[in-house]
Amino acid sequence: MRALVGAWRVLPLLALLASLALAQGSRDSLVPRGAERFDAGRFTVVAYPADRPLARSLLAEAQRRDTFPGLPRPHARVLIAVAPDARRFRDWIGPAAPEWGAAIAFPALQRIVMQGRTAGSDAGDPRSVLRHELAHLALHEALGDLPPRWFDEGYASFAAGEWGRDETLATNLTLLARGMPTLDTLEAGFYEGAAEAEASYALAFRAVSDLSELDRERGLTLFFRYWKETGRFDAAVRQAYGITATAFEKQWQERTRRRYGMLALVANLSLATSIFLVAFLPLWIMRRRRDRRRLEALRQADEIAEREARALDALLGETPVPDAAPEPPRG
Repeated sequence: MRALVGAWRVLPLLALLASLALAQGSRDSLVPRGAERFDAGRFTVVAYPADRPLARSLLAEAQRRDTFPGLPRPHARVLIAVAPDARRFRDWIGPAAPEWGAAIAFPALQRIVMQGRTAGSDAGDPRSVLRHELAHLALHEALGDLPPRWFDEGYASFAAGEWGRDETLATNLTLLARGMPTLDTLEAGFYEGAAEAEASYALAFRAVSDLSELDRERGLTLFFRYWKETGRFDAAVRQAYGITATAFEKQWQERTRRRYGMLALVANLSLATSIFLVAFLPLWIMRRRRDRRRLEALRQADEIAEREARALDALLGETPVPDAAPEPPRG
């Protein structure tokens, strides 16, 4: 399962600094023994020689797309550490991070830790992963601790263009069985395992996308400005879009349920039909063949019995009874 995990202050941030031997806020500090450092603009990438092509690609991508929807251009310096293997990735991010994480961002320190070339296929495109994590840093640089977890993750997915998350909603019967969560209860889903977190990411992405669509021309620009000025999500929604936060939440719930609820039902029914056909079609075919063999055996038995009856009649010298009396002569 693909999962892009954002940054949270509950993680042991100092574990990264200790492992990398990097002083907070300084790009001129030491890098791990045997690793290399690549600098361009406001970005520094630290990687081992085996990940040198990846490091250069990430550095170029970070510079090429260094703006984020609705936010002012970031200026903070960023360190991107590419872990050479799974063990060091876990060591650098600390034990509190989820197992399914492909990368972790530390907004307060403007740090990102990513898996390198040894990452599995479920880690996703490293360029999209980096874009997701950089969006966390940009949002934190602009708004500090104002965004709740659901908005932080939803915005990072939105900025990274992770439209494939809609597929998760299109196969999720929870939308029909339990109903849509509220934005507040959506928070809990990020801590309840990979499957539940994946659904929460998709719903958060949909919420931020729907919010941006309320103003086709300016998107999230005015909303972010008012959010920073007032410090309140509901006030920013009202000033930017002319509706209350409660009204937006209901609109998001209804649109998501209507858009993806029936898709989930159809997808699951299709899956159930496929499972049924795979499980029972061979049995049906076997039964049809058995019935045909049985009918053929009965037909052959009837033919044999009829031949034996005729042979017995001939042996006894009996004359077969005609089927009908001869027609009398005419005229």
